[in-house]
Amino acid sequence: MTRTSDQGPPKPADQLRADARQNHARLIAAATAAFAEKGADAPLEDIARRAGVGIGTLYRHFPTRTDLQAAVFRSQVGAVCGEGDALLATAPPGQAFSAWMRSLAGYLVTKRGLSHALIEAVGIESELISSCWMAMRQTTERLLANAQQAGLIRQDVDATDVMRLVHGVTVSTEKAPERADMLLSVMLDGLRAPRA
Repeated sequence: MTRTSDQGPPKPADQLRADARQNHARLIAAATAAFAEKGADAPLEDIARRAGVGIGTLYRHFPTRTDLQAAVFRSQVGAVCGEGDALLATAPPGQAFSAWMRSLAGYLVTKRGLSHALIEAVGIESELISSCWMAMRQTTERLLANAQQAGLIRQDVDATDVMRLVHGVTVSTEKAPERADMLLSVMLDGLRAPRA
């Protein structure tokens, strides 16, 4: 569905009434589950049903499928980056870094179809893709710097290198997901700082 001229852009969630905010949150949660189960083309009627709202309510919040996909994508990037920040605050540097690598890999595995659909719809250089990539990179930078300062991770890698490695593991294990954890362990072994 495309946005018609009489439909304005949807309001940001924080500008909605309380009941509308609840519907918005339920729609994002339902879409997140549906996209994970059925892919980025999951039926919108099914998403509305899961959220306990009518299809008209879905379209009021998200006039197009791309609007809904983008909201889910932003929400999930925010959630995974929040996990990284929590690890930074609560876990020792080495554990925080390795847990972040596994969390990031898990996120990339489950969101591949959605990210491909959005890149196709809005372009890789779009604000959506760029800002989400930046958020993940900045979270990786913080956890990496923390582990490097503790002398646990080699100094000659940066966040982009680490993200490329994690992405490589997730892409290469699409058809053999049971190998992902082992390959992440090998990657983490290779990133460890040499012992003096």
